[in-house]
Amino acid sequence: MQERDRKTVTLVLGGVRSGKSRWAQEFVSKFERVAYVATAQARDAEMREKIRRHREDRPKHWKTWEEPLELAQVLIDQGPKFNLLLIDCLTVFVSNLMEAARTDAVSMERRLDGFLEALRQVPASVVLVSNEVGSGVVPPYPAGRVYRDALGELNQRVAEIADNVVLMVAGLPLALKGSIGAGP
Repeated sequence: MQERDRKTVTLVLGGVRSGKSRWAQEFVSKFERVAYVATAQARDAEMREKIRRHREDRPKHWKTWEEPLELAQVLIDQGPKFNLLLIDCLTVFVSNLMEAARTDAVSMERRLDGFLEALRQVPASVVLVSNEVGSGVVPPYPAGRVYRDALGELNQRVAEIADNVVLMVAGLPLALKGSIGAGP
């Protein structure tokens, strides 16, 4: 696949186990200079196992950054060095931000705004993975509703910037915006 000079932003949305990460990795697999940006932290055995599986699934020549909070800085620092950055995932990123900003919503908004500005400015193409949480039940507790709203809002803001938005359902991609056939 010939790598393009023009950068694109692609948002890959879907429910849990919809095939988002697998599809995103296949979508960018022909790029040689790929930076994989992981937002998850190995806090328990289940998450450690999931991280292990994700690492095994990635091509060995991809460079990996594990960054739970400062995605803007990764885009700024690494964007000029790579043709494509794959961020997996915004779902965990928002959770990390909420935890870090427990009593300081302003700091969370600053980080989100900084991330979105860096996404607009990054010279590399970017593919972002995120859960679509708007189709589920209303969480019964306030923190769950705040989280759902924060992630839904971030997904909308990223989709506005994105050239392509893909919804994954049962492992199948559906283009909501742009095209999924041409690659990032």
